[in-house]
Amino acid sequence: MSKKKSKSGLGHALETFSLAVTTWSGSSWAFVVALGTIVVWAITGPVFGFSDTWQLVINTGTTIVTFLMVFLIQRAQNKEALALQVKLNEIIAALEGASNRLIDIEDLSEDEVQHLHDHYQQLGRVLKNRKEFSGSHSIDEKV
Repeated sequence: MSKKKSKSGLGHALETFSLAVTTWSGSSWAFVVALGTIVVWAITGPVFGFSDTWQLVINTGTTIVTFLMVFLIQRAQNKEALALQVKLNEIIAALEGASNRLIDIEDLSEDEVQHLHDHYQQLGRVLKNRKEFSGSHSIDEKV
């Protein structure tokens, strides 16, 4: 196993902060805070005469939050996808008869992945015609 790269203090702090914000932003409390913000904004409309500045406040706030959340969501999805790939690689490596060539296929080009997908579709059609609904079949197996 290779050595894990150590993160800088800033990198670790950003990861910790990002995890905390991701966890909180997916909670019911985050929704309540967002809804409360909108309600307060709407209630203050008459106080500020529904002015352009009043509208600009909510537009600017939601734009900034949306912009930041896009990166936060992408980071969370990248981490989840990587964890899923590692788990699937472990299953492939551990299963007898499974093709180890499928480990890390996410690093292949789109055309190469499409070729593998087409192969499995063809395998599925062949097995369906043979009425085989159980058993194990690998990409390395000649059908």
